[in-house]
Amino acid sequence: MVEHDFRYSLMNPQHTLTECRALVPGRYQVTGNGGSIRNNDVLVVTLKGSKDLSMRLTVETVRHLINPPGQWVAVASGPVFGELAIHTWNVNCDSCAKALSFEFAVDAKLGNKAEKPAATARIAELGWTTVGEKHLCPTCQEPA
Repeated sequence: MVEHDFRYSLMNPQHTLTECRALVPGRYQVTGNGGSIRNNDVLVVTLKGSKDLSMRLTVETVRHLINPPGQWVAVASGPVFGELAIHTWNVNCDSCAKALSFEFAVDAKLGNKAEKPAATARIAELGWTTVGEKHLCPTCQEPA
């Protein structure tokens, strides 16, 4: 198993995704160029509409195309979203007032009640701590 990074980048245009679409929730069809993709490899792809969020897809089957050279089509499994929504929120550190603007993804079918837990999880991924309604940046957190 090999991990291939297909997140959006202008630095490596010969190693790109042409399309990534959901067939059904949790199964995706991915078309790309380069990377020597094989079954059971992991593809890291940028979420549509996001600047820095990505998801991991595990390749189930892959078909390498003759024309154009280097292009392939894969079916992969990944996160199950009914309808993906990407939100951008802003928080400030309650100790030093440092600002954080961050994106997070949530299943839109779950409604507004799912937004706060998803945002809290994303803040934790970024190294911030949430205690009640207060937020602390990594610098202001007390050493453990």
